[in-house]
Amino acid sequence: MEVAGVFFLFIVIAVVFRLLAGSIDTGRIESYVQQRGWTLLDKSWDPFGPGWFGEKDSRIYQIVYRDTQGDIRRAHVKTSMFSGVYLTNDQVVQRAQHTPADDSRTAGDLREENERLRQRIEELERKNRVG
Repeated sequence: MEVAGVFFLFIVIAVVFRLLAGSIDTGRIESYVQQRGWTLLDKSWDPFGPGWFGEKDSRIYQIVYRDTQGDIRRAHVKTSMFSGVYLTNDQVVQRAQHTPADDSRTAGDLREENERLRQRIEELERKNRVG
């Protein structure tokens, strides 16, 4: 009976450790994504993801995120207690939808920049003729 109790205690400790590591991993992954200006949409543990074979310390997750251009991407993330966050198999799942309003705003910004540069060129040409 005592052996069964020790075995049960070992299982409970292993589960608690895995839950704690998962919680720390979540913070680490969220921080990594936010530092790059991305938005994390989904994260799930993928124990048999790419690179799992022979790995002792790292845990693998699959994430879905929105990048700075608005594209939705899926990637696998490998992380552990003493290492950083490493992305693999990063791919675009859905391209961002650009509206005509986005294009006209960009075109307007370019027109303003163009006009500013023309004025600067004229100013430099006048200084060249005088001096």
